[in-house]
Amino acid sequence: MKLPIILLILFTCFNPVFSQDSMEVSDNYGLPRKGICAHRGANETHPENTLAAFTEAIRLGAQMIEFDVRMTKDNQLVIMHDEKVNRTTNGRGLVKNLSLRKIKRLDAGKWKSKEFKKERVPTLKEALDIMPKNIWLNIHLKGDEKLGAATAEAVIASGRTHQAVIAVGNEAAKGVRQVSNSVMICNMDRLTSRVDYIDGTINNNFPFIQLKSSMDDENLLADLKKLKENGISINYFHSEEEGRVKELLDAGIDFILTDNLSKMLQAFDKLNLAPAVDPK
Repeated sequence: MKLPIILLILFTCFNPVFSQDSMEVSDNYGLPRKGICAHRGANETHPENTLAAFTEAIRLGAQMIEFDVRMTKDNQLVIMHDEKVNRTTNGRGLVKNLSLRKIKRLDAGKWKSKEFKKERVPTLKEALDIMPKNIWLNIHLKGDEKLGAATAEAVIASGRTHQAVIAVGNEAAKGVRQVSNSVMICNMDRLTSRVDYIDGTINNNFPFIQLKSSMDDENLLADLKKLKENGISINYFHSEEEGRVKELLDAGIDFILTDNLSKMLQAFDKLNLAPAVDPK
């Protein structure tokens, strides 16, 4: 079956070469080799980027959970995708202009369903505290160098360096690196071409790349093969089709981001793949 093209996004290679840990870490708690990533948690049925959505994704058995981090006016880290709180809470305004105290007063669940009334915007620490240590955390930063440094510090303080992949732009990556070279990065800056994106990821020793589904491409399989030969783990954004799970994983994709979590996990479970990396 011919796969759709994957439009490569989210990366630049203008930084110096960074030394990174590979996916096979010494204390890996049996991390999955492949699987389904819950995009903003189980957001199809639960309010995105909330503890309720993360708890449901964990219950369903997601192998990776993706969530977004922003910094508040008082330099606190909260889980929020948009610049403004308008869409996913009953409040208004830019996250960067609001204090944590004000954000914590907002209802982050009622917009989804009355069932989630009074669900609050979580802090990064609150999100990390509920995560199992045997799944991947795809932490997408929405900010600059300061946010990168603060997030890296939080990941290290919580003992999550074995499982956390910080997906960042160029500026935020500098902040992560100021704190530690051991925190895994998936760089999210765009490049002019897919070839540059792949080569930059390999040459700079980044352990993760994130690819985006788009048009058909005859070179996709060769590109995936090149990435795997160089030890790069591949996140794919995104697919909602259960029938494509085997196709994508067989092609070399490691983790498929999805909003259709329950059905995609059911399709994955039917493949009966080895569930985890053998603990070292």
